[in-house]
Amino acid sequence: MPRYVYVLLAALAAYLATGVTQVGPDERAVVRRFGRVVARPGPGLWVGLPWEIDRVDRVQVRTVRQLEVGYSLDAIEDMPSTPPGRLLTGDQNLVDVRLVLEYAIDDRDGELENYLAHRDQTDAVLTREVEAAAGEWVGGREVDEVLLTGRAALALWVMDRVPARIDAQRLGVVVQRVSVDHLAAPPEVRDAFEAVNQAQTAIRTRENQAEQEASQRLREAEAVKFRLEQQATAYRTERLAYARADAESFLKRLEQYRRLEPSNPDLLTALWWDEMGRTLLGMKDRGRVDLLDQYIGPNGLDVTQFLPPKKKQ
Repeated sequence: MPRYVYVLLAALAAYLATGVTQVGPDERAVVRRFGRVVARPGPGLWVGLPWEIDRVDRVQVRTVRQLEVGYSLDAIEDMPSTPPGRLLTGDQNLVDVRLVLEYAIDDRDGELENYLAHRDQTDAVLTREVEAAAGEWVGGREVDEVLLTGRAALALWVMDRVPARIDAQRLGVVVQRVSVDHLAAPPEVRDAFEAVNQAQTAIRTRENQAEQEASQRLREAEAVKFRLEQQATAYRTERLAYARADAESFLKRLEQYRRLEPSNPDLLTALWWDEMGRTLLGMKDRGRVDLLDQYIGPNGLDVTQFLPPKKKQ
C-alpha cells in the first residue's frame, strides 16, 4: 500500500480524534453542532463529531472566582486624579472603597450558554453593577456612618441588590459573597479622620463610664429607698400597735369609769391626777419639768416649773 495512504489514514484518525473530549470532574461542557447546542455532558469522556462540526466548550463550574472592585493603590499610581473606588458621601466627603465579589458559574441548562456568550464581558458588567450599588449606599449616608458601619452594612446592601441586577443581563453566574476589603478616608486626610475617630471613641468611652456610674448610683439610691421604706413600714406598724394598745386601755378605763362613776363622784378627779402624774413624770424624764421644792409632799403645796425645750446640738 502506498505511503501516502498511511498518511491519509493517520490524518483521518487524528481528525476523528478531535471529536473526543475529556470533561474534568469540576467541569461541564456545552456541545454545539453547526452552532446549535446538542448536548451538555458532565464529567467523563465525550465522543462526538470532529472539529468544525462539533464545538465543545468546557467550563469549570465548581471554581469560585474573585473580582476586586474599587480602590487600588496601583490605580492611584497610574491615575493620580480620581482613582476608582473613591466615592462621595452624602455630606460631601470622600472615602476609598474596595470590595471583593465572589461568584461561580451557574451550571443549570441554559445558563452555561449565557455565560459562554458573555464571558468576555462578565467581569466588566459585575464591576459596573457593584460600583453602582456601592455608590448608592455611600451617597445616601454621612461620612461618620460610612466609616463606622460600612464594612458590614455596605456588603449586605450590595449583596441584596447585585444578584437581581445581573439576572436581567443573562450573565450565567451566581453571586455567592460580597465583602468590604478596604474602607477608609483618602490618604491626604486620613490623619485628620483618625484624630476625629479617636476623639469620638474617647467621648463614647466617657459616656459609657458616666452611664455605668449613673446606674451604680441609681442602684445605691434604690437600696437606700428600700431600706427607708422598710424602716418606715416597721415604725408605722410599731406606732399602730402602740395606738391600738392606748385606745384599748382608754376604752377599758372609760368603761370602768362609767361603771364606778355613780358610786364614786370623785373618780374623775382621781383619774385626772393619775394622768397628770404620768404626764409630769414623762416631762421630767425628758427634762421638760422640774420640782421647785422636792420636800413639799403631796398634801402640801406642789409647785413645779416648766422648762423650755432643749435646743438640739
